[in-house]
Amino acid sequence: MDYSELEADVLRLVVGATEGGVRAFGEETVTRLVRPELLRGAAEDELTEEARAALATACANVLTISAAELHDELATIYDGILVDDDLDPGVLTAIGALAHWKSYLEQNRRGEVYELAIRSIEDIDHEVSADLDDILATPEMAAEYERIRRLLAPGAGQERGTHRR
Repeated sequence: MDYSELEADVLRLVVGATEGGVRAFGEETVTRLVRPELLRGAAEDELTEEARAALATACANVLTISAAELHDELATIYDGILVDDDLDPGVLTAIGALAHWKSYLEQNRRGEVYELAIRSIEDIDHEVSADLDDILATPEMAAEYERIRRLLAPGAGQERGTHRR
């Protein structure tokens, strides 16, 4: 499977999933994309102290924070970015995931969950440098694709509701 086929299949899965499946997938995926180890590469000269604190708070509370609170934390983060274009990739991943999650919470748009899925695939690709013509060739990428399929398959989420892991 090439990368564009993977994107199309993920979109099909997101569109066809139950509300419970979409929510459970979104929760699991945003939690993965804001994990603490992604923030360890942030240099002190990239974010103000306030922005680092807001980022840490938002990431630690991503499943319990309201959309309005997340909006405020993101505003603090954006206002505290001190570099033009060299932000640490892990920090960028976390900020992007928080922004997509905030939009999902505000508008319940499945497109935001699709974006989380793509960011998760890109995160794995960053770790293993997957072949875009055979995207599932690495065990890590194949496992991520299986996780996406499992959580978004028709009926997923019904038996577990919005159960959090």
